[in-house]
Amino acid sequence: MSSDQTAAGIPEPQDSPDPPESPFRVEPTPRDEAPQYVLPLVARIERAEPPHRTDALETAARAVLVMLGDERSLGDGEWAQAMRDWQDARIRKVVRRARGAEWRRAEALPGITVTGKSAEVRVFPPIPLDGWPKELAKLQVSGTDLDDPEPVPPADATAPVLWMSPDVEMSAGKAMAQAGHGAQLAWWELSDEERVAWRDAGYPLSVRTPDAALWRELVASGLPVVRDAGFTEIAPGSCTVVADHPALRR
Repeated sequence: MSSDQTAAGIPEPQDSPDPPESPFRVEPTPRDEAPQYVLPLVARIERAEPPHRTDALETAARAVLVMLGDERSLGDGEWAQAMRDWQDARIRKVVRRARGAEWRRAEALPGITVTGKSAEVRVFPPIPLDGWPKELAKLQVSGTDLDDPEPVPPADATAPVLWMSPDVEMSAGKAMAQAGHGAQLAWWELSDEERVAWRDAGYPLSVRTPDAALWRELVASGLPVVRDAGFTEIAPGSCTVVADHPALRR
């Protein structure tokens, strides 16, 4: 997005500490005592036609929301226990990349494929940290670098926006995981009715990077903020995403 993006609809700044039980706190919490799970995501990245970076981030965020709202993830659904176990512990997401036969093998595993304008992301039910299926364990994590070939238009202020930090450099794969974290924090803050409305609309959202001044306002606004635990790439406690949903602009 351009550096002159305005902060329309952003609430007045206030203190925004992490909740005591936040899964994104750097300090140890009771969540660390639970068995640890990870939500796997696989991005399809073909050599000839890689996806655009922003579309990949947006598609990954929607994939997380689709998994959270899927009937198999709720109640007595077949993925519900794994989803509960994952959300009771630290919230980890790992994005790997696949192409050709690798992608076809990934698609054969239980999961959901979400398609954007240029991106395809498959999300799988959570697995133990050391329980990766062999079809996914072989896939590469690092080196996922993507670009936007054209300028990204301003965000639609009437729809949810995941604002990425202008101060933290991340690979595309890391940024996709962070966008997913932001979407999940917004989801947790919504009422059941607001979740249903978002789901029924197809989870519209955009991912944008604000200028430094707007970022400072967003972090202090009281909206949900992702503070990364620092397992990979970036320093622990780095603010990476602000989840700006219209229903949360109090």
